[in-house]
Amino acid sequence: MKEEKMNTKRFSHVLVTDQSSLGRLAAELEKEQAIAVDLEADSLFHYREQVCLLQISTEFLHILVDPLALKDLSPLSGVFASSRVEKVFHGADNDIRALHRDFGIEVNSLFDTQIAARFLGSKETGLAALLKQKLGVHIDKKYQKKDWSKRPLPPPMLDYAIQDTFYLLALSAMFKEELRTKDRLAWVEEECEMLSKVRQDAPAKGPLFLGFKGASRLDGTSLAVLESILQLRDEKARRRNLPLFKILANAPIMEIVKKKPKSKMDLSSIPGLSARQIRTLGPSILKRTEQAMNTEEDEIPAFPKTRRRQVDRKVSGRVKALKIWRERCAREMGLDDGSLVCTNAQIDAIAFIFPRGQEELAAVPGLRVWQRELFGREICALLQDSGSSSMIGPK
Repeated sequence: MKEEKMNTKRFSHVLVTDQSSLGRLAAELEKEQAIAVDLEADSLFHYREQVCLLQISTEFLHILVDPLALKDLSPLSGVFASSRVEKVFHGADNDIRALHRDFGIEVNSLFDTQIAARFLGSKETGLAALLKQKLGVHIDKKYQKKDWSKRPLPPPMLDYAIQDTFYLLALSAMFKEELRTKDRLAWVEEECEMLSKVRQDAPAKGPLFLGFKGASRLDGTSLAVLESILQLRDEKARRRNLPLFKILANAPIMEIVKKKPKSKMDLSSIPGLSARQIRTLGPSILKRTEQAMNTEEDEIPAFPKTRRRQVDRKVSGRVKALKIWRERCAREMGLDDGSLVCTNAQIDAIAFIFPRGQEELAAVPGLRVWQRELFGREICALLQDSGSSSMIGPK
């Protein structure tokens, strides 16, 4: 049984690196009422991100699971899918996507302490800030951006890793009590249920420039140059197994597109382009740029035009009234973020659908049950007289 138990100055944990140990661990975890979970990945170091470490804490046990040694984490699928065992994360969005992407693991019965903190009106919702504020605990984040794919991981990194789950169950218990006091626990539970269903986006189809900020403002020739340089970056990153930004950052790429360099001297004038990049990538950049600028007229790309929905003055008036109402509600509820009351997308949909009664709010995409129950009557009344200034907060 390849389990390594490490005692450090502050933390004690078990490192699981073989399948038999993982199976026994999974059986034990299924007996728990709640577990705290976090992941470490390598997105800053490789072309395709992978989960490199899985941290799990119970009330008395703290575990590090090494997926690079195990490869198969399916024994954990049952406990993560269980509706009886609560899974406590902090900022779970990327973790939920990564667990499903890499291991096919689905998470049910999720409680996200970051969402809880937002609904309690916390201005700072990072884990370190919350632990310091709520529990008087200081955690050092110096290993946050290290390469978690390296093996063996040094003891200080293993000790660091378990910090993110070590106190999470205590923090969630504290937040739940505060949420119950404010009658907001059901809100957070519904938000967490929605979050548990997020999945990794499918790879984008079409030209790479479609996902590049600022591309929509470029002319056809510039788009051709941009696409060519983006393809070059992607090829190099894939071949060297590095993230895109370590090959070429977005800012110098846009400068290349604007200046369309013809020589190494031209390249040297581009901010953010290092001497090493000019030496190693320069010839390819110049060649790709020249080829793109000689693109045949009928092959010059164009950025797809998006058709904006025509919004009449009445709909615009409803949107404005709803946003004023939202900000007032957020202030009265002590929330730092008005989007917790209603997102812009929800407001746009409400204004366009123009529900006459609470039952019609069910047709608004993404509108939660708790929002309909808490604000439904108020929203419908407001919409009947979108010019009214007598808007009030939730009862």
